[in-house]
Amino acid sequence: MLDFNQGVYALAPLAGYTDLPFRTLVKKFGADLTISEMISANALVYNSKKTFKMIKKSPLETPYIVQIAGYDPEVIKKAVEILNRIDGVDGIDLNCGCPVPKVVCQKAGSSLLQDLSGLQRVIETIKKYSNKRYTSAKVRLGFNEKIPDKIAVACERAGADFISIHGRTRAGRYKAEVDYAAIKIAKKSVNIPVIANGDITTLEKANEVKKITGCKSLMIGRGAVGNPWIFYQLKNNLEVVSKDKIKEIVLEHYNGMIDFYGKKGATIFRKHLHTYSKGFPEAAAFRDRVNRIENIDEMQRIIEKFFS
Repeated sequence: MLDFNQGVYALAPLAGYTDLPFRTLVKKFGADLTISEMISANALVYNSKKTFKMIKKSPLETPYIVQIAGYDPEVIKKAVEILNRIDGVDGIDLNCGCPVPKVVCQKAGSSLLQDLSGLQRVIETIKKYSNKRYTSAKVRLGFNEKIPDKIAVACERAGADFISIHGRTRAGRYKAEVDYAAIKIAKKSVNIPVIANGDITTLEKANEVKKITGCKSLMIGRGAVGNPWIFYQLKNNLEVVSKDKIKEIVLEHYNGMIDFYGKKGATIFRKHLHTYSKGFPEAAAFRDRVNRIENIDEMQRIIEKFFS
């Protein structure tokens, strides 16, 4: 299903943004792989209704992977067994990269990079009990120091089918310069596919990252917010996307939000319009206006007018 020889373009999990409407959008316009927002293994085990809504996928999302966060193999096992009963999920990804303190203090996310034997046990648990096609991990270069080769080898030994690497340490959060050369070190240390991730925002940058890392596959997260047409650019080798295509994509996203969230989809969509409008003439006035609109039809009219 995933052709790593050809190269894969994946949407990274991003809390608050990569919900079903956004994932459907990028899938339609070029992404090969979509991954759920980070799901707490504990929340799954406790049958959180909000969590199960977050897992829901669109028919377009094939292949589709659910990303879970946790550190306790017993809880992970239970979470995997729950996911095993959900049709349409093609893989389970372990979050080993989230730098947020409330996740790290629970020994999950990037905290796992401080204990590679523990990280390995969690991936082994997923691999052992999952009935899905893929087991993967999303990692960083390390917690404080860069140990990309050790992390990659631990994931491979544990049975991961592929890994995606964000080119910063946990200490680097999202501010430090992305170290693509370190991703190359990780790629050379293993035989499984490696997906490069971090600050990929343009076709030119994507090609540069491929060249430096040696990775044919790329994962894009924050670089797709306000810029989901980047997947369309990558698939069609386009430096610039036409205004008509941008308008089509924005409206497609808006309609998807209304379908998924109902009336409140219009107000939730404001944050996307704030980023979509950057660089457009009179963007500030547009953002000020959409902040006051709650009516679905009125919001659609102003979107059509602004992006025309």
